[in-house]
Amino acid sequence: MVVTIGSPMRNTNEPGGRGTLQASLLAWYAEHSRKLPWRQDRDAYRVWVSEIMLQQTRVAAVLEHYRHFLDAFPTVEALAKAAEERVLALWSGLGYYRRARMLHRAAQAVANELSGVIPHEAEKLRKLPGVGRYTAAAIASIAYGEPVAVVDGNVERVLSRMDGEPRGDGTAWKRAQELLDRRHPGDWNQAMMELGATVCTPQGPKCEICPVLHWCRAPGAGIPKLRAVRKRVRTMRALIERGHRVYLVQREADAAKMAGMWELPECPAQGDEQSASEAEQSSGPGAKELCVLRHSITDTNYEVRVVRITLKALGARGKKAGRWVECKEVFELPLTGLTRKILRKLGLH
Repeated sequence: MVVTIGSPMRNTNEPGGRGTLQASLLAWYAEHSRKLPWRQDRDAYRVWVSEIMLQQTRVAAVLEHYRHFLDAFPTVEALAKAAEERVLALWSGLGYYRRARMLHRAAQAVANELSGVIPHEAEKLRKLPGVGRYTAAAIASIAYGEPVAVVDGNVERVLSRMDGEPRGDGTAWKRAQELLDRRHPGDWNQAMMELGATVCTPQGPKCEICPVLHWCRAPGAGIPKLRAVRKRVRTMRALIERGHRVYLVQREADAAKMAGMWELPECPAQGDEQSASEAEQSSGPGAKELCVLRHSITDTNYEVRVVRITLKALGARGKKAGRWVECKEVFELPLTGLTRKILRKLGLH
């Protein structure tokens, strides 16, 4: 059902319609946009880092990581010279670690092959490792003013509602380019994304305060989108300490997820009765856990029980690719987000 709010909808293709729409949205953005650190200037490197971090990640989760990352690697050359392990350590907690590896590779390409100059055009930017159509358009428009539109999930939703029809990937890019304010492409693109993130939200859009309400064909309604059913998984992690050291294991270099990252070992599987029994006994009477926490990765919610065991109870398989790490140095390693969360909760830092 479509609920009509306010005055009749205007056509963006009518004379003056598009210009008035652009002026309205840009005025709203100038007054109401969030004050985010990557918006303080239009430096291409900073824009680039922020856009990679924000892929599939909430703004709130990025803020602290962004500051620490830029403190460590203030320029593309600094990032290019860094060891991958250091890059992954500072990325730890953001997830989707392939993004960090590709950003690192791309920085090396810019430093070594392009004399440290980040390309100005979207098409040239797309030749860098890990830079797709969206990221290239965002950097080129925001940092260099190239008149190219961006389309992410927020923009696609805004366009779908404004036009009253689902906008798939192909039509969304074409429509976004038609509406683009070519005089202020960077501000326009950020305004469209900001509108989708804060006003034209997936659930409960705030139509009463929307600056483009009068151009919208679906006020109060949404383009339905199925929500994925999240899996629930219970797991148990082992904390093994010796003095001021903790035992960590490293994922295989060719692992499908979080390759090469360090983590607390899993407790022996229930099928391994002898090791599992030793694990239960070594954690004390009644197998008292150190903590229980929840953790989410993509479409899975984990309930994680952390117990203290001995290295012997871990079993031969659990000892593979492991090493002792000084507690004061543990956060210098590229840790999985779950391990980082557990160690902080337990105060091991």
